[in-house]
Amino acid sequence: MAASLKNIIVVGGSYVGVATTQGLANLIPSTHRVLLIEPHSHFHHLFAFPRFAILPTYEHKAFIPYSGTFAAAPNPDRHHVVRARVSALHQDRVVLDRDWQGVREIPYDYLVVATGTKLRAPGTMQDDDKPLSVKYLQVYQERLKKAKSIAIIGGGAVGVQMATDLKEIYPEKEITLVHSRNQLMPLYHSKLDEIIKERCQELGVKLVLGSRVNIPADEFQSSNLSGEPITVSLQNGTTLQADVVIPATGQTPNTQFLSTLTASSSDSLINPANGFIRVKPTLQFQDDKYPRLFALGDVADSGAHKAARPGGGQAQVVAKNIVAMIEGREAAEKIEIEPPAIHMTLGLTKNIVFANPDTAYGEVEPYIVHRDDGKRDMGIDKVWGRRGVTVQDDSEYHL
Repeated sequence: MAASLKNIIVVGGSYVGVATTQGLANLIPSTHRVLLIEPHSHFHHLFAFPRFAILPTYEHKAFIPYSGTFAAAPNPDRHHVVRARVSALHQDRVVLDRDWQGVREIPYDYLVVATGTKLRAPGTMQDDDKPLSVKYLQVYQERLKKAKSIAIIGGGAVGVQMATDLKEIYPEKEITLVHSRNQLMPLYHSKLDEIIKERCQELGVKLVLGSRVNIPADEFQSSNLSGEPITVSLQNGTTLQADVVIPATGQTPNTQFLSTLTASSSDSLINPANGFIRVKPTLQFQDDKYPRLFALGDVADSGAHKAARPGGGQAQVVAKNIVAMIEGREAAEKIEIEPPAIHMTLGLTKNIVFANPDTAYGEVEPYIVHRDDGKRDMGIDKVWGRRGVTVQDDSEYHL
């Protein structure tokens, strides 16, 4: 049976990859199966990493088994999660870094790249196995607990959330948030910047704005381990000191395995300006040589805001387009680009829903909802349920 099934491969098992996998499993005919290829032993709930890198007790819950991935699919046994890393991509097959069911190369009819981007730790884990990642967060927590002063470099969502969490959990520590621009989270309407600055002032988070940090090659790793005060130098000539420095800037697209794919021209696969995969509005590769290859989410140069919510809509576009092509029709579904929006914490309980105005509809003011209903564990138990994993006993959160 399995040998006669045609493969649809999804590379990358984070939020958008899993959503695509599940969408496909619910729609494709019995002639096909979905293989989700992912090197992590567990699903990484990235949204909780900034909080769980600071606050002890919950870190093991940020890593959720993939066992529930196909729980709602019509024929769950037909599909598989392949624990491996794609080392090479070709027009008709992928090469894995390890054997799966006795093979290292898997042919495919359609392939979806959902590998996302790599953030600086603790935004991304350094290890694939759950025990090592849990240990990493525990060591990180202890380092922050011992520090008297902490500097966070980068005024994006991760930096802001860590700064406000740290100051609320450890009000006696000196917390400094450093950002290269005067406006925090500049992708958004300036009112978000105003709200964040007001919250930082309320908590006592020190802001150092308007100059870029000179980040060393090891990104302060050796300095953080030395136990000595760290001097952070800025390009405007000023310096500051902290016991721990947390880099929270930048993201690197996970596209290394595309190097084995021959492009029609030098820039037809990857946008040289940003490193993301060039795609059409249908999320097919822009390179016409590869109509059966798709990319979505953070790794795709789609023009959409890089976040989980728009990624969910993209997953449906890809699933419907692949089904259409299987049935002999054209891929006609296209993504809709909406203004950037975010739901982010501003401390343990305070959080905000913020969306830029949709100027296409004449909006001039952002959509803002202030909330004070957050939980210390960020509602992580419910996340397990949404991932199709039923927990009967607390010990199962360690599996």
